[in-house]
Amino acid sequence: MNKRLESLMERISALSEDAQDELLDHVAIIEARQSGVYRLSDEERAAVKQGLEAAERGEFVSDEDMAAFFKRHGA
Repeated sequence: MNKRLESLMERISALSEDAQDELLDHVAIIEARQSGVYRLSDEERAAVKQGLEAAERGEFVSDEDMAAFFKRHGA
């Protein structure tokens, strides 16, 4: 392990658990980009399942709500 990585590991250990979890999410994205395979976390898998079940019930967000979302988030 090089010195920069050692320093980074020390700083990471001082972060809150929430911040460490966020960092792990970013690491997973980097790994997926390099390997071409993204592995869902248990939370993501549950969210996908919940979304599919809602879609099967015909529960969708309105076009107006989606337009407002994209306007709010700059997309």
